[in-house]
Amino acid sequence: MQFEVWAPQADRVTLHGEGTTRALARDPERAGWWTGEAEAEDGRRYGFAVDDGPVLPDPRSRRQPDGPDGLSAVVDHGRHAWRTRWAGRGLPGAVLYELHVGTYTPEGTLDAAAARLEHLVELGVTHVELMPLCPFPGRHGWGYEGVSLWAVHEPYGGPEALKRFVDRAHELGLGVVLDVVHNHLGPSGNHLPAFGPYFTDTHHTPWGSAVNLDAPGSDEVRAFLVGSALAWLRDYRIDGLRLDAVHALRDTRACHFLEELSAAVDGLAGELGRPLFLIAESDLNDPRIITARAEHGLGLHAQWNDDFHHALHTALTGESQGYYADFAEDPFAALAKTLTGGYFHDGTYSSFRGRHHGRPLDRARVSGHRLLGYSQTHDQVGNRARGDRLAARLSPGLLACAATLTLTSPFTPMLFMGEEWAAGTPWQFFTDHTDPELAEAVRRGRRREFAAHGWAEEDVPDPQDPATRDRSVLDWSEPEREPHARVLAWYRRLIALRHEQPDLTDPDLGDTRVAYDAGARWLAFRRGDVRVAVNLGGEPAAIPLGTRPALVLAAWDPVDPPGPDGLLEVPGESCVILTQP
Repeated sequence: MQFEVWAPQADRVTLHGEGTTRALARDPERAGWWTGEAEAEDGRRYGFAVDDGPVLPDPRSRRQPDGPDGLSAVVDHGRHAWRTRWAGRGLPGAVLYELHVGTYTPEGTLDAAAARLEHLVELGVTHVELMPLCPFPGRHGWGYEGVSLWAVHEPYGGPEALKRFVDRAHELGLGVVLDVVHNHLGPSGNHLPAFGPYFTDTHHTPWGSAVNLDAPGSDEVRAFLVGSALAWLRDYRIDGLRLDAVHALRDTRACHFLEELSAAVDGLAGELGRPLFLIAESDLNDPRIITARAEHGLGLHAQWNDDFHHALHTALTGESQGYYADFAEDPFAALAKTLTGGYFHDGTYSSFRGRHHGRPLDRARVSGHRLLGYSQTHDQVGNRARGDRLAARLSPGLLACAATLTLTSPFTPMLFMGEEWAAGTPWQFFTDHTDPELAEAVRRGRRREFAAHGWAEEDVPDPQDPATRDRSVLDWSEPEREPHARVLAWYRRLIALRHEQPDLTDPDLGDTRVAYDAGARWLAFRRGDVRVAVNLGGEPAAIPLGTRPALVLAAWDPVDPPGPDGLLEVPGESCVILTQP
C-alpha cells in the first residue's frame, strides 16, 4: 500500500506502523508531498512523524479508533458489501430531518439511529440530515469541534457503522445528508499545523486563525477540503452535504473555494450518475451563493434561510432580543416578506448589525426549493441558555401553526428531530472535553455568555456534566401519548399533503400570495389552488378567502369551508389547509 502525506516545510517524514518504521521520500512530481510503500491491511494502525517530532495521525485519516490523538487506521472501503442499489434522491420536492446521532437514541450510535429510521419513513420525510460525524475528544458533543475531516467518530460506530446507516436509509428510500465543517477545526486534537500551512493569520474567525484558502500553500488546503467532501459522497454514498457557516470561509481568490467545491461535486455527480447537492449555512443573504456558476454564482444548490425562521419565531413567541429585534418590529410583515421574497434582509437596514444587509433575490430565476425553511434547528434550540424547544412555551395549536407554515411554504422544509411530536426534552449545549483546562474554559465561557443576557449562572446547564447530554436525549415513549400523538399525526398529514399536492412543491416563489392582519394575528397565503390559513391569536378569526367553493384538506380543529361571504372561521391557535380549484 502507498502511504502519502503533504508536509511542505519538513526536512524528513517517517511512517510509523505496527512494528514498522520507514522513511518516506519526496514525491518528485508533487511539491511538498512525501510517499512510501508499506504492507498494510484494513485496521492496521499507523502515523507520521515530521522532522523526528511526535508520531501524529494522518491528516487524511479514514479512521481514528483511539480518538483524535491516537494513531490512524487503514480503511479498505472496498471490503464493504453494499446491499442497496441506489439511484440517488435530489433536493427538489424534499423534506429534510435534522438528526444528532448522539441524542437521537439513548445509545447514541449510528446503528441505534438506523434502527429508528422507519419512524422517519412513516413521518414522510425524504432525507435525514446528520449533524457532524468527524472525531472529537470524548464521547458526547455536538460535533462542530471535530478534527480528522475524513473519519467517523468512533463512539458513534466508526466508518462501517456509517455505511450500515446509509445502506439502511437507502433501503427505506431515504436520502442522507451530512453536515460538514470546513471553516474551523476543534481546539483539541487538531494536529494539522504540524504538517503544513493549513491555517493562516491573514484572516481571523470567531475560532481563531482562518483555514488557509487564499494564502501561500492554499492550493493543497483547498484540495484537502474538496477531497474530504468528495470522499463522503463517494465512499459512503452520501447524497448531499450541509456546509457549516460558509460566511466564515475567508477567501479572496478570484475563484472562491465554494465555486471550486460545487464544480467538483457536480463533476462527481456526473461520474456516479446520481444527484448530489450542497446546502450552505450562510447569514450573508447573498443570492450568488445559490446562483449557478454559469450565471456567475458560486453554484451551491441550496442554503438555510434563517430569515424565515426569525420571522416565524417572533410571530409565535413575541421574543425581540438579539437578532430577533429586526423581525419583531412587525413580525407578520416580516413573515409575509420572507414567504414571497425569500430574504427579509435584502439590502434593508439591520439594527442588530448596525448596517444595511443582504441583497434582493430574483424570484424569476431562483427556485423556492433552494431555500430551506424551518421553525427549529439545532442552532436555534441548542444555543438558547436552557436548550428549550418551542414546545416548552407554545400550545399544541401554535406548534401546529408553526408546522403548517413550514411544511406548506415555498421552501424546502426541514424539521429538527423530535419537533414532529412536540418533544418535551430540551436540546442543550454539551461537551465532553478530556482536557481539564479546556473543559473549564468552555464551562466559564457558556455561563459568562448568558450572564450578559441576565441569566443566573446556576440556570445555565454545565456543558461538561453528563446529565446535560442525557437530558437532551429524545424520549421515544412520548409519541404514544397526548398531546404528542396529536402533534405527530398533524405533521404526518402535512407532509402527506405536501407530497400529494403539486402546488405545494411548485418552485415558483413568485406564485405565493400573502394576506394578514397583525392585530387579529392571522395570516393566509395562496400557492396555486391551495390556501393556507393560520390563526396565531387566542380568539377565533374570520379570514377572507373569496367566494370560490373550497374543500378543507386538513384542519387542526374542525372547521367548515367558507360560506357565501367567503369568510373562513378559524378557531384561536389553529390552522387550516384548503383547496379552491
